Formats: sequence, C-alpha cells, structure tokens
Amino acid sequence: MPNDSDISVDVKTSYIDTQSSEQDNRFVFSYTIKITNSGAVGAKLLTRHWLVTDANGKVQEVHGEGVVGEQPHLQPGETYEYTSGTILETSIGTMGGSYQMIDDKGQPFDATVDEFVLSIPRTLH
Repeated sequence: MPNDSDISVDVKTSYIDTQSSEQDNRFVFSYTIKITNSGAVGAKLLTRHWLVTDANGKVQEVHGEGVVGEQPHLQPGETYEYTSGTILETSIGTMGGSYQMIDDKGQPFDATVDEFVLSIPRTLH
C-alpha cells in the first residue's frame, strides 16, 4: 500500500510580473508541481487541499477535485507534472497542503506537499 513517502512532490515557482500590480497589491505566482509515484502500487489523485498564506497572515484555504481539471493515475515509477497559479496581496507568501489519493487496492491516503515560498525576485536572499 502506498503511503506519503511513496509519493514525492517537487515544486518550482515563478513570479508573473506581467499580470501583477504592486500598486493594486496584486502579486501573481505560478507553480509547477511534479508528482512521482516511487511506490510499488499505482495511485490516483482525487482531490487537493491548499493553505495559501500571504505576508499579512491572510490565509486562503483551497479544496477541489483533482488538479488543473485532471485526476491523474500514476503507476509505479510514473511522474505527473502540471502548472497552476495563485494571487497574493503581498510580494511574499507561502503555500502548502496535500493531495488526497487512493491506491489501486482501494486504500485512501494523503500525499503531503511541504510548504514552499512564493516571492518576487530579489525579495529573499
């Protein structure tokens, strides 16, 4: 049965300057997520749960089916990659959460997405 450690999640973030407006407190970020099944059993991503926090401490909680309209099924060794985005009111924030998954034996489990930083370039050193 897969567990959290059988599903690895890698994240890359980007600041989208052309869609952002500092004077309007609108900071747009994209994130590319790579999900890899390193276990011995296939698993399907059913839903997602995110906590998005800006520098003011404002938290947006996001629940939804699948990712980018899909519910990918990953066989052992397979990887699934997608890009999505979020909007913050500050130039820096964090995001983290989990994917609710089910393995091919019918066992549900969560795959944790460790908190990652969203930041405009040259904000963090």
